[in-house]
Amino acid sequence: MNICQSPAIRVDDDRVAETIDDVCIEESFRVYLNNEFICELVASPSQLEELGAGHVICEGLASGVSGVQVSGDEIRVHVETPEERCTTESSESSESSVTIEKEHIFEVMDSLVSEIWEITGGAHCSLLFSDGRLIARSEDIGRHNTVDKVVGYAILNNIDLSTCILGCSGRQPAMMVSKAANAGIPIVISRSAATDKGIRTADLAGVTLICFARGNRFTVYAHPDRIILHQGL
Repeated sequence: MNICQSPAIRVDDDRVAETIDDVCIEESFRVYLNNEFICELVASPSQLEELGAGHVICEGLASGVSGVQVSGDEIRVHVETPEERCTTESSESSESSVTIEKEHIFEVMDSLVSEIWEITGGAHCSLLFSDGRLIARSEDIGRHNTVDKVVGYAILNNIDLSTCILGCSGRQPAMMVSKAANAGIPIVISRSAATDKGIRTADLAGVTLICFARGNRFTVYAHPDRIILHQGL
């Protein structure tokens, strides 16, 4: 479950006690693209094939993946045609006809649950919905990794990302939004905040960016035309 136990001392007011605490596991992985080292990722040790596949897509290094091999701390991703790092302006997000009902935004957020977070308080979660159903969910110590993992799942299972909605637990700076844009995902929903550059990235890339989706409210920062509210904005 990406969790281990650690001895600790817990202090609660005047009470001090030895305890055993559940904590997240953190490991480092070296990622290769067609046998060329590209980066080292710090991540939870699960869904590593998905992590590698999704990372090269979300970073704009490839448009497809032909295979992924994991051995020890090495993740080797193979693609037929590597690309120069693409820009968010060239993504397919703006071409997607996907829309979302207001009620479905809340359904997506209701599915954004992380067992690891509930146990440790140390993990993020992302998920993908398509045609109203949950198709992937990932948990990781890094919010960027959770997006890579769900995108990687879609790539490895031939799921059209232009039909998908991405739900995230973490905030949305430019680097997070650009991952969705490079993958061609048209709608991003987050429980957390956006930054100014995250909003600008979404606007330029044609990504609908919805943040602070908590309870029965949310805030739309870019491309609200994909949201069906049954009333004017």
